[in-house]
Amino acid sequence: MGRSSHVLGFGAVIAVFVWAPEEEGHYYPGRVSRWWLKQSLAHLDSSLKSLGTSLVTKRSTDSISSLLEVVKATGATQLFFNHLYDPISLVRDHRAKEILTAQGVSVRSFNADLLYEPWEVNDDEGRPFTTFSAFWEKCLSMPYDPEAPLLPPKRIISGDVSRCRSDNLVFDDESEKGSNALLARAWSPGWSNADKALTTFVNGPLLEYSQNRRKADSATTSFLSPHLHFGEVSVRKVFHFVRIKQVLWANEGNKAGDESVNLFLKSIGLREYSRYMSFNHPHSHERPLLAHLRYFPWVVDEGYFKAWRQGRTGYPLVHAGMRELWATGWLHDRIRVVVSSFFVKVLQLPWRWGMKYFWDTLLDADLESDALGWQYISGTLPDGREFDRIDNPQFVGYKCDPHGEYVRRWLPELARLPTEWIHHPWNAPESVLEAAGIELGSNYPLPIVEIDSAKVRLEQALSQMWQNEAAARAAIENGMEEGHGDSADSPIAFPQAMQMEMEHEPVRNNPVIVTVPRYEDQMVPSMTSSLFRADDEENSVDIRNSVLESRAEVPTDVNVAENTRRDTLDQAVMQTARTNATPHFNFAVGRRNSEDSTAESSSSIRERDGGVVPIWSPSSTNYSDQYVGDDNGIGTSSSYLQRHPQSHQLMNWQRLSQTG
Repeated sequence: MGRSSHVLGFGAVIAVFVWAPEEEGHYYPGRVSRWWLKQSLAHLDSSLKSLGTSLVTKRSTDSISSLLEVVKATGATQLFFNHLYDPISLVRDHRAKEILTAQGVSVRSFNADLLYEPWEVNDDEGRPFTTFSAFWEKCLSMPYDPEAPLLPPKRIISGDVSRCRSDNLVFDDESEKGSNALLARAWSPGWSNADKALTTFVNGPLLEYSQNRRKADSATTSFLSPHLHFGEVSVRKVFHFVRIKQVLWANEGNKAGDESVNLFLKSIGLREYSRYMSFNHPHSHERPLLAHLRYFPWVVDEGYFKAWRQGRTGYPLVHAGMRELWATGWLHDRIRVVVSSFFVKVLQLPWRWGMKYFWDTLLDADLESDALGWQYISGTLPDGREFDRIDNPQFVGYKCDPHGEYVRRWLPELARLPTEWIHHPWNAPESVLEAAGIELGSNYPLPIVEIDSAKVRLEQALSQMWQNEAAARAAIENGMEEGHGDSADSPIAFPQAMQMEMEHEPVRNNPVIVTVPRYEDQMVPSMTSSLFRADDEENSVDIRNSVLESRAEVPTDVNVAENTRRDTLDQAVMQTARTNATPHFNFAVGRRNSEDSTAESSSSIRERDGGVVPIWSPSSTNYSDQYVGDDNGIGTSSSYLQRHPQSHQLMNWQRLSQTG
C-alpha cells in the first residue's frame, strides 16, 4: 500500500500480479483465502481501469522468471514492489533484486505492511526486543510518527501491455464453488469495502471496544484483519484514523473512548510484533522460541485432531467455534484463543498442527500472526501464556458468551438447552436434557477429555519435559553431541494427509492413525514440500514478561538508512491482495525516461523504501544477559517457567543465507 509521487514521473506504469503458490510448499493458500484473493484482484482490476490502466496477471511456478518475461515483453526499466518479512519472502525478494538488477532493471521495494520497519525498533543497546510490551512501548515512543496515509492518484499513465498477455488465474475448483458462494453473503473484499469497514468500526463499535471486545455473540471487533492481510487497507491508515478519533474523544473528556483506542491499537501492535518476531526469528512458524519446549512430549493422535477439527470434543464453545470456522472462514479472536488453548493444553496435540489448520481455513490466514498466536498459547514465547494453566471452556463460555447465543447459533442441537447448562450439558439433569431433546453420547458427544484429568496429564507432561531437558543438558555436558537424541530428536510423524515436516520432539501415547482424507472430514490439504515459510485483529493475548537468560542472535550486518521518510508506491496501484500464503509479486513496472536509464544495483544495497533492507547472514557472535520483565504485563507470571529459570533461553536459530 502507499505510493511514491515521483514514480509516475518516470513514465508509464504497468501493474502486474504474479501468482506462484507452489513456491510456498506446504503453505499453499486455503480455499477461503483463495476466494478472497480472487475477489480482491477483480476489485483492483476494476479500480485500475477507472484510472486508465488494467492489471496484468501471471500464473507461475517461478515468480522471478515471470517478472523477467514481463520486463522483456514491455521494455520496462524499473520494478517497484512492497517487501514482506517472512523468511521465504525475504530470500525471494532479495534474489529478485539481484537477478533483475543484473539485467539492467532498477529495483526498489517499500514498506507498506507495517508502521515501522523491524530493524527500526530496538532497545537502547540496539538489540531486538523479546517481549511484546517492551516492543510496543518503544513503537509508541518513536521520535517520528508512522507516515500518514496518502490519497490514490487521479490518473495512471498506462504502459504498452499488448505484448504481455494476462494469464487466467483459477482460484477454486468445482467442489469449492458451492461453499465459496456462501462467503459473499458475509464478506465484501476489495479496498473500497475495506475503507467502509474501517469507517463503520471507528464510528461505531470502537467506542465500546474495551467493554465488548471479548463478547463472541455480537459484532464487537473491526473485522479488518483480512483486509489488512490482503493489503486492501494500510495499517498506517488504520492507525491514523483511530488516533484522530482518540484526539476527538480526549478533547471531549471521553475516558472510555480513550481506553478503547489504546486497547485496539494494542491489537495493531500485536500484528506488528508478529512480523517483528518473524523477521528476527525466521523459524518461529515451525520451532518453539524457548529451548525447553522442544522437549515437551506432544500427544500424537489423529483421532483427537479429527475430533477437534469436526467439533466433536463435547465442549459446546469449542464445538461452535470449529463449526463457525469451517462454515465461514472466520472466528472471533476470543474463540480462537479458546479452541487453540484446548488443542494445546487439553488435547496436547502439536501446536503446529493447529497452526496449519488455521492457515488452511481462515479468511485472514496470516503466517506471522498465526505463528505468534500459537506460540503464545503454547507457552513457547518469552512472554507467552503459562503452559500449566488450562482455561475451562465452561467458565470461559459464560464470560464471552454469557447468554449462550453464540453456541445456539452454531449448535442448533443445543438450542433448547437452558442457558444455565448451555456450556456444560454433561452436568444437566436428565430431565432437562430430555426436554431439550439431547441424548449425550448419541446426538451430542460426551467430553472427549475431562478437564480435571487433562490438568493431571498436563502436569505429568511438563514434568516429563523438564526431565527430558535435564537429560539433554547433562548429555551435552558429558560430551555427547546429540544430547537426548533418542527422545528430543525423534521426529513426530504427521498424519498421512498432512505430510508436513516438523521439528524433532519427544513422542508419547498414541501411534499415528492413517486415514483416507475426505472433504467432509475437513482434512488438512496435503503438504509435500519441506520449505519453511501465522490472528490479526486483536489477538486477545495476555502477553507478559518473564525472566530470560539469553536471547537469540540477530543479524550483525544490519545497515539502516539514516532518513526516516519511507516513500511507497501509489496507493491505487498497490491497493491489492497481499498475502503471505502466496509468493506473488504485485508490482508496478515503470518505463523510465532516457535520462533516468541507469540501473540501481541491489548487490551491495538492499532497498528499503529507497533505503536498506537487512538480509540474513550467519551471525558470528552470541550474547547473553539477564533480562527481567516488569510486573506491568497484561497477563500473569509463568509459574512453571519460574520453577526452571535456567531454561529460559531463546533458541539461536541458524540464519537464512543471503542468496537463499
